[in-house]
This record gives sequence, structure tokens and C-alpha cells, in this order.
Amino acid sequence: MTGIAANNLLVRRNGATLLDGLSLSLGPTGSVAIIGPNGAGKSTLLKVLTGIDKPSAGTVRVGDRDLASLSNAQRASTIGYLPQYFEPHWDLSVAELVRLGADRSDRLAAGAIEAATEKFELTALGRRRWSTLSGGERARVLLAAVLVVDPPVLLADEPAASLDIRHRLDVIRALTRRPDRLSVVVVHDLDLAFTFFERVVVIDRGKVVADGPAKSLIEDRRIDEVFSVRFDRLKTPDGWLLRASTTNS
Repeated sequence: MTGIAANNLLVRRNGATLLDGLSLSLGPTGSVAIIGPNGAGKSTLLKVLTGIDKPSAGTVRVGDRDLASLSNAQRASTIGYLPQYFEPHWDLSVAELVRLGADRSDRLAAGAIEAATEKFELTALGRRRWSTLSGGERARVLLAAVLVVDPPVLLADEPAASLDIRHRLDVIRALTRRPDRLSVVVVHDLDLAFTFFERVVVIDRGKVVADGPAKSLIEDRRIDEVFSVRFDRLKTPDGWLLRASTTNS
């Protein structure tokens, strides 16, 4: 099993500090939601953790190895990444894109491609080209292409943002129910973050502001401060609802 840890990450781009001494340790299993306001550094963090972007300073370790020491093949077999935006170089079909995802592993489980295709309701779309797909269909294709190999570490940047409510819930359930795997997901919807994920990490201005089990962090007022909103917390039989308060703070 493989965990991932960031130590004192610093990322500067064009005079702006995107990550500011950020440290975060993520165990080999579990579901972690990353939340924070726009521009907090969430997407930058995921890109550094997956090795797409290199930090100005600091290190990332995957298991007991430095991420920078891993080959591209080793990274691909260990870390699955779902970007916020994706555009393939060629106008491939749905079936071809899922197959490309499967080719990242040399130990693919029997029937994995068919299972992933059915799970995300893509069977009827197999011959469709990327350019003909809606935003929601594209999101489901990317999920199937990444999850077909069931990577030990999955990093996803708002994977359900373009989906309707039913598919959004299906995707979040798929990401948070991965036995013996780690899922780290940037989540825009705070209700989903605190209802479905075991752990929530709050980031603001490139730093970790709060980090803990979702059940205990829900009442933390640092969340209100980060989003500059006073939230009312509503507990329902299905989970938590956070709503901007209509009363003065």
C-alpha cells in the first residue's frame, strides 16, 4: 500500500506564491477532500503531488521514495490523476480513451475495461468521438480511463463539477469507496465533502489552514473565515448541509 506526503512545498510562478511552505501527509488508504476558496492552491497542490509540476522548494514522497526519482511508468502505475481540464491531442473515441487508460498497467484485471465502461454508463458511447461528447460525458470517460487500473493513489481535481446530480453522486461514491486505496479529491461542493469523505483538508493562500476527520472538522469556524461566509450547519439523515447564514455574524 502506498501513501503520499508533501514536505514544506513552495511554488512560485510569475512573482506569485501559489504554495507557501505546505506540508501534508496522506496515508495509504482513505478518502480525503481538499477544499478552499478560488485561488487557494488546490489545483497546484494536486499537480505537484502527481509530478506534473515541480515545486520551487520542498519534496514529495510516494511510499518510501522521492516522487522525483520515479520513472514516468512508475508514476503512471502508482498515481492516477483526473485534471480539471483535459483535451486529447487526437479526437479519439470513447473506447480508445478507456483502452489508453488501461494500457498504463501491465497487470490489468480480467474484464476491467468492460467493468469500467459499464460502471460509468459508456457502453453505448464506445464509438463516439471526444469532440461530440457533452461535458458530463467527457467527465465520465476520464473517470473510466483512470479508474480502470484502480491506481493505489488517485488525485482528482473537481471531477464531478460538470455532472448532473445523479452522476455527481455516483462519481463521488466511486471515488470514496475504494478499499485499500487512497483517493484525494478537490471538492467544490462542501456538502459532498463533509458527507462522503473521511477526512477534509482546508487550504487557503497556499497553506493548510485546517485538517481532520470530516465529522470533527464540520463545526470548525476556520472554514467560515477561509470562505468569508458565516455558515449554518444542518445535519440531515443523509449527511451535512452548509448554507450561508442570512443573519449578521
